[in-house]
Amino acid sequence: MRSISIFGATGSIGQNTLDLVRRDRTSYKVTALTGGRNIVQLIRDAHEFRPDLVVTAFPELLPELKDGVSGLGIETTAGDMAISDAADRPVDWVMSAIIGVAGLVPSLNAVRQGSTLALANKESLVTAGPLLLAEAAVHGAKILPVDSEHSAIFQALLGEDISNVERIIITASGGAFRDWPQADLAQATPAQAQTHPNWSMGQRITIDSASFFNKAMELIETKEFFGINETCIETIIHPESLIHAIVGFKDGGMMAHVGPPDMRHAISFALHHPKRQYLDVARLDFTTIGKFQFFAADEKRYPALRLAREVMRKGHLWGTAFNAAKEVALDRFINCEIGFLDMAVLVEAVLCDLDRAGHLNTMPRDLQDILQADQSTRHIARILNV
Repeated sequence: MRSISIFGATGSIGQNTLDLVRRDRTSYKVTALTGGRNIVQLIRDAHEFRPDLVVTAFPELLPELKDGVSGLGIETTAGDMAISDAADRPVDWVMSAIIGVAGLVPSLNAVRQGSTLALANKESLVTAGPLLLAEAAVHGAKILPVDSEHSAIFQALLGEDISNVERIIITASGGAFRDWPQADLAQATPAQAQTHPNWSMGQRITIDSASFFNKAMELIETKEFFGINETCIETIIHPESLIHAIVGFKDGGMMAHVGPPDMRHAISFALHHPKRQYLDVARLDFTTIGKFQFFAADEKRYPALRLAREVMRKGHLWGTAFNAAKEVALDRFINCEIGFLDMAVLVEAVLCDLDRAGHLNTMPRDLQDILQADQSTRHIARILNV
C-alpha cells in the first residue's frame, strides 16, 4: 500500500486525484490532506479517506475543521507553517496542487523527503525551477508533471533522447475570449473571464487561461523541466483541446499526445508511473470529431506570451518576479481595480521597474532569495498605477 499526501485537496486537481484513489482504495493510504476555505469539502474528504492529518491554510477556520472531524482521531492544524510541516512527513507520493507560490515550499519539502512529486503547481518551476530540480536530484526524488501539456510532452519523450528534439509545441484552448474581437477585451469582466470553454478549473486558473498568463507560465515550465532552449518552444491555439502537446524531432517526425480534456488522465499517469492503469474516462471518436483546428497565438493580442519569452531568455529572478506580479495583477482584476488588459501592462511595468533597479539579474542562492524577491515584487505590483 502506497502512502500519499494531497496538497490542495479541495481544488479541481485535488478532487480528481481523490476520485482516482476512491476507485482503488486498497492500494493507497492517505497520510495528509490540505485545503483552503472550502472546509465543508475538506471535512467531507477527511470522513471518507481518514487521513492522519488535515490542514487548512486559514487559522481562523481551524475550529470548524476540528469540530467537523471530531471523534475520527485525525490531527488538525492550520496555517502556512502547518502545510509546510505536513510536507515534511515522509510518504511515497505527493500531489502538489496548491495554487500560487504558496505551493513552492510544500513542493521543496516533498522532494527533500525523497517522495515522488506529482507537480501541478506551476509556480514551483516558474519561480524556483533550478532549485527544485537540484533538490530532487540530491534527495533521489522523482518529479512527474501533472499539467496536461507537460504530462503530454513527458509521455511523448518516453524512450527518446532529448538531444533529438527540435521543437516542442504546447496547445492553448484560447480561453473564454478566444472568439472576442480585440477591441472588446478592455471591457471584459472577471465573471466573463472565469468561464472556460473546455476545461473545468478554478477561478484563478480559468482567468489566467483567458489572459494567456496560464500559457505563459507553461512556456516557462517547459523550459525549466525539460531543459530545452526557449527558441524551440512554441504555442498554438487548438480550440478542441484534444491535442495537448506535440514534440518534433530533428528528423522531421512529430509525436502528438491526444486525449479528452480530462485531468484524470495526467493525474493517473503520474499516480501509476511507470505503469499505465485502466482508466474509465471518455474515449475519442475521431469520426465525430471531424477535424482538428490550429491558429497562431498572436503575441500582440496575448502579451503574456511575449513577457514569458523575455523571462525565459533572462532567467535568474525574472521568473519569480513574473509570477508574483502576475498573481497581484490577477487579484487586482478580480477586485475590479484594473481592467482585463491592464494585467499584462502591470506585469510588464513591474518587471521594467525591477530591471532598471538591477534586482532581477542575480542568481538566487536559496529559497530565501526567491521568497524575498517574491515579496518585494508584490509590494511594487500592489501600489503601481497603470
